Amino acid sequence: MPTAIDKRYEAVLYHEQSWAKAVSFTAMRAKPLTVWEVLIPIFIIFNHMRLKGAREVFAQNLLFTKKLALNAALAMTKNGQIKSQAMSHLEEKTKGLLASVKDGIYSEPIRQKQLEEIRLLIDHYCRLLQAEGNDYATMVAHSYANLSQYKSFLEELKGAEGEVNRAAVKTLGSQADTETLSRIETASHSMRLESAQKIFQTIQ
Repeated sequence: MPTAIDKRYEAVLYHEQSWAKAVSFTAMRAKPLTVWEVLIPIFIIFNHMRLKGAREVFAQNLLFTKKLALNAALAMTKNGQIKSQAMSHLEEKTKGLLASVKDGIYSEPIRQKQLEEIRLLIDHYCRLLQAEGNDYATMVAHSYANLSQYKSFLEELKGAEGEVNRAAVKTLGSQADTETLSRIETASHSMRLESAQKIFQTIQ
């Protein structure tokens, strides 16, 4: 039978999945219809499904560090694992991933910046998993004293994610899609701030 911590874990995961989907939808824009798509409807369906699939993959990419951190926080909260043990496991896991990726799109600088982001997220998720409530808004409201404190965390997270993105741009060079990356960063932070405002408005 799921424990209270399990239910909180699912609520946090659902929130992060919803955020990733919303960001990917905003960042990956549909292209204007071509004359062939107007004349031959099946082309619209094909391109729509291709875009939908790309957005789903994109959302999973956004969730990569979040899932690693959330699972580590669950192990710490439920099983008493200490943070250094959790990070050691994640360092080995990401090191194995780095060794398996041969096309140069994943690098040691990216991995190191991801681990820094994960360290920050683990603390955040542990707070949520140990808070009162079974929905994300309630957990946040009980984990942070006020909107200002929560926004301070969001700024830290924005900075950590930005470092990962800069490492990725440096690794990819001319292959980096900086325009899409800019839309990701803008949409992500904007959505989080909007959500934060709503959470703390409801408890005033």
